[in-house]
Amino acid sequence: MSRQYVIRKILIMIPSLLGISLVLFTVLAMAPGDPFEELATNPAIPPEVRAALRAKFGLDDPVWTRYLHWLVAMLQGDWGFSFVSRMDVDKLILQRLPVTLIVIGSSQIIAILVALPVGVLAATRPYSLFDQVANTLAFVGFSLPTFFTGLLFILVFSIQLDWLPFVYRANIDATGWQFYWEHIKQSIMPVMVLGLFQGASLVRFVRSSVLDVIKLDYVTTARSKGIGERKVITKHVVRNALIPVVTLVALQLPIVFGGAIVTEQIFRVPGIGSLLISAMLANDTPVVMAVTFVIACLVVFFNLLADIIYGWLDPRISYR
Repeated sequence: MSRQYVIRKILIMIPSLLGISLVLFTVLAMAPGDPFEELATNPAIPPEVRAALRAKFGLDDPVWTRYLHWLVAMLQGDWGFSFVSRMDVDKLILQRLPVTLIVIGSSQIIAILVALPVGVLAATRPYSLFDQVANTLAFVGFSLPTFFTGLLFILVFSIQLDWLPFVYRANIDATGWQFYWEHIKQSIMPVMVLGLFQGASLVRFVRSSVLDVIKLDYVTTARSKGIGERKVITKHVVRNALIPVVTLVALQLPIVFGGAIVTEQIFRVPGIGSLLISAMLANDTPVVMAVTFVIACLVVFFNLLADIIYGWLDPRISYR
């Protein structure tokens, strides 16, 4: 992996992000709703006050003018002001983003830890009982939406068994290890809901990828040299089969964020997804714009990370 390649990819990301921000801003500007709608219907607010507020935030300016003002301010570190929360948007996002990243990151780790061994074992034993059970569970797993699985988890583990809390609490009255244990307990269900949903789809993909690689000539050659089956699978098959899996994981990140938004609503997780929903309901345009742009930046970044992982998995891939 050359430094020039990484720099070139980053330079390509810049116009991509600018295009994404322009589309997002234009769509939000054309969407119905007004952040000062409550002020317009409040008889206690004089019309000149409403006009002054709209002029201050540039809501009556043309879309292209407002976009340029937003872009210049964002590059200077000013992401806008939340009309509902009465605080800077960047501070509001920084309060919520770590929770979402922890939930999504943990769910992706669980998905990979489940999908890799199950998919590889199913591919090395095609049409066996294990393969049929794994395929059936995988079909069921990615056929069920996250909101249904989340409600099912709440019904079983919170209401019936009373093992886990179903409402995420940001403020926990505990110290030491008890504090961390309470946070872990209330994170188990949202992480498992997302992790099992992603893992179910990855199982099928890993199985298919391993089946394609295991039939290639170099695998047969490795076996003919007397290399053990386990070493052939781990060193020659799995490593090359992971290349399309990395692509799938990177491209599925928008779906993961979409599932995280629904899951955060179900379990009341104070993450960026619940912030986006509340901002959309309140027509808080600066927050909606900033959150969607942050998600787009994360998706672009993880695609760059996937390109870097390609070179580690397959030395034949050259970056110039």
